[in-house]
Amino acid sequence: MMKKFLYAVLILGLIAGCVAYWGYGSIFDPNTSFSENEYELKIQQESSYKNVYKKLEASQILDNIESFDRVAGWMKYKKDVVPSGRYLIKKGWNNREIIGLLRSGNQKPVTVTFNNVRSMDQLAGLITKDLEVDSADLAQYFTQSDLLANLGYNKDNFMTAFIPNTYSMFWNVPTEKIVTRMLKEQKSFWNQKDRKAKADKLDLTEAEVYILASIVEKESQHGPERPTIAGLYLNRLKGGIALQADPTVVYANGDFELRRVLNKHLTFDSPYNTYKYSGLPPGPIYMPSIQSIDAVLDYEKHDYLFMCAKPGYGTKHAFAKTLRGHNKNANEYRAWLNKQGIR
Repeated sequence: MMKKFLYAVLILGLIAGCVAYWGYGSIFDPNTSFSENEYELKIQQESSYKNVYKKLEASQILDNIESFDRVAGWMKYKKDVVPSGRYLIKKGWNNREIIGLLRSGNQKPVTVTFNNVRSMDQLAGLITKDLEVDSADLAQYFTQSDLLANLGYNKDNFMTAFIPNTYSMFWNVPTEKIVTRMLKEQKSFWNQKDRKAKADKLDLTEAEVYILASIVEKESQHGPERPTIAGLYLNRLKGGIALQADPTVVYANGDFELRRVLNKHLTFDSPYNTYKYSGLPPGPIYMPSIQSIDAVLDYEKHDYLFMCAKPGYGTKHAFAKTLRGHNKNANEYRAWLNKQGIR
């Protein structure tokens, strides 16, 4: 009898050992089958465990999907709604490490970069390029009049809330939080380097500085000239003289391939046409670089009121204090254009 009892204990011990070994292996044995150092797993909002399981099964990144499923149950990850986000699974990870990451919601952020933007639709596309939110949804969100009014903006000047830069965001960031984040970054930007105080000294709002910077940006690709151009336009604003900035005419006409602004373009009726309407246009014609914004704030003090492109394919300008001097510069430039056959 004792011998049978010992045999039974031994068998049970062996079974328990096998189960323990099996369980230990399910939890701690490496369970990835991809060759790269890491695998990016994106889990949409409101996803269930079943959705995640199907995605992992289809991707075939796990050596043993059944062991993952078992451990998911043991670790109480099998829920109707699991944390969404962008997760980076490392090569050689075991089920405990993988599920621990997914269950924690400790996702990896993405970098969002935007600049060189002409429209809010284009901006929405750049922001959402690596985010879950759809660009069309974000673009539509940007046009909500109630939202804009509550924030103190309108459809023309809302771009001034977005400072061009590179930002770190979570892949599943909600639409409204994108705007909240940008407003926070905007406030931080204007509080740096005495920018807000400099704008106040110019008697311009932050949005007006941004709008003027957008014109300066499009007037010159030659960075060192921008403080000079900014000073010129500030002189005209202070003197009540129309800006007469060609880039605003191009924007108003909507022909962004226009190489030569002619008299017929100057008569186009648009609040963005600064030949027809004095003062600043209602919104930016482009997203200015930070360099251009600072060029306005740290403008060059001088008496220039006129500018004209210099002959040649460079990007520099000839500046003048008087209309007579400007006409001389303009005639030289027109002669060069005609000689080059640029119409």
